[in-house]
Amino acid sequence: MTVTAPAAIGDLAELVDRLPAGAREAAARIFRITTTIGRLDPPAEMTPWIEKLFGSVGAVREQRIVRVTDVVRLEGALFNELRARRPMEVKGVDEVRRLIEDSRGDPFDRPETGTPADSFGRVRGEHGVTASNIAKYDGYHGVLVFDEHDPLAPMSEAVLRDHLATARRWASAALSCDEEARYYFLMWNSLWRAGGSIVHGHMQMTMTRGMHYPKVEALRKAALAYAARAGSDYFDDLWAVHSALGLGVEVGGVRLFASLTPVKEREVIAVGRPGDDESSLVGAITRAVDAFRTAGVVAHNMAVYLPPLAPDGEDWSAFPPIARLVDRGDPSNKTSDIGAMELYAASVIASDPFRVADALRG
Repeated sequence: MTVTAPAAIGDLAELVDRLPAGAREAAARIFRITTTIGRLDPPAEMTPWIEKLFGSVGAVREQRIVRVTDVVRLEGALFNELRARRPMEVKGVDEVRRLIEDSRGDPFDRPETGTPADSFGRVRGEHGVTASNIAKYDGYHGVLVFDEHDPLAPMSEAVLRDHLATARRWASAALSCDEEARYYFLMWNSLWRAGGSIVHGHMQMTMTRGMHYPKVEALRKAALAYAARAGSDYFDDLWAVHSALGLGVEVGGVRLFASLTPVKEREVIAVGRPGDDESSLVGAITRAVDAFRTAGVVAHNMAVYLPPLAPDGEDWSAFPPIARLVDRGDPSNKTSDIGAMELYAASVIASDPFRVADALRG
């Protein structure tokens, strides 16, 4: 019996070459993939250390590096095959659990007295209540405080659906106060490693004026330019490539896939249908969070991209609801997961998208 090795990011160029014609052509329109070999010559004194971390000296002498660039969005990632083969462990789970328990009794456990209200009041859902962020990103910046203190507690589809609905009602209330603040952005920073300054489970919402936030607007314009140039929908083609490579699953009609150009480790993207709202993403987001938890991810970011809540004179007709989720690494690790490369060049990634896709299917 022949055993076929699982697909891996180091073989991406060859895998794309073997795709069916339609997906291969879409990949050529969207991605630039280059493979290079990095070489080094370690001294003999390093052998024990190298063998402990990487298995053998031969494994590090020549390292295959795959660079993937989405030329439509100009987002890209560098994958080192050697780094991608290493297991990623979360070593500080016990400490995280202790800190979560020690934080009980924080202001979010008594939001009505421990947090300020927005000028239009609070919005109450079945599983959470809104507050006004005391140090604002934008003119309207709210917090959805979960009733559940533990940010790592399992979240059902019903609870997530309620959270998204409560946050949307907050956005509608803000829009009713200022009809120019039509651009809604929802984010979820889980634990301090992901920028969450409060341990207690919560999401954040903003409404901005004038135009959408730059990364959302850039995506809209890039997708429109692609459609005009290629004669096909960017999001459809993006899915065609990821699906053909075995990197995606459909959840309730939503396309969920492990990104070939992740902003950081294990990025997963959910793309709904144009005209639907964020509630359509609930099943896919729940699947992604469950996969993260199974993989040991405890700190993550999520962002939801949506068209404006009121017409702004621009073409948003083909823009779908989108959720992006990313692992932010071990909260006990004192080394930041981003540096100058991520800020100013391209993301450097240690996780293999093909293993992330395995988790999504699992």
